[in-house]
Amino acid sequence: MTSALTRNIIPLIVATALFMENLDATVLATSLPAIAKDLGANPIHLKLALTTYLLAMAVFIPASGWMADRFGAKNVFRAAMVVFAAGSIACALSTGLWSLVAARILQGIGGAMMAPVGRLIVWRAVPKSEVIGAVAWLTIPALVGPVLGPPLGGFITTYFDWRWIFWINIPVAVAGVALITRFIPDIRQDETRFRFEGLPVDRARGYRCF
Repeated sequence: MTSALTRNIIPLIVATALFMENLDATVLATSLPAIAKDLGANPIHLKLALTTYLLAMAVFIPASGWMADRFGAKNVFRAAMVVFAAGSIACALSTGLWSLVAARILQGIGGAMMAPVGRLIVWRAVPKSEVIGAVAWLTIPALVGPVLGPPLGGFITTYFDWRWIFWINIPVAVAGVALITRFIPDIRQDETRFRFEGLPVDRARGYRCF
């Protein structure tokens, strides 16, 4: 793979995935009343669909680095996009509050693996001299996605059906999986042990070592 292709294609693929993830973090904000009316739920209770997505991401992000080393960053990134797409389909097919919340948790799990593993791929695949330019591709979706989410959600809900908020993720995810398979190299490092405990304790001195 040429340096120019690595510098442009890989960051663009990762940036598209991050944009989709960050967009979904806020896209429901202006659509909650319409969704609540359609599902017969209280709009206040429907805020769970927002918080559970973010909570699932926060819980599963710590395991992403270990999984990338264990199964390969390319495989984990591709699987995360598939999981995210499956969660989007489940959200679009939801018939009640709790089915929507469960689907958002599935989306959050996929998103938790996409963001850090995608950045890891860029850091490991892009030449060091091109890292600054590549990081610019990753910064833009992080800033634009949350800002664009609420107006886009309101527009789709007003002129279409709220379920299209999630259906539009599917062609992006399908294209992403194809591009990941074609362009992203299989990047692996020596497997590290996933640690559930904190920093090691120096028992002689009685404090945690750094």
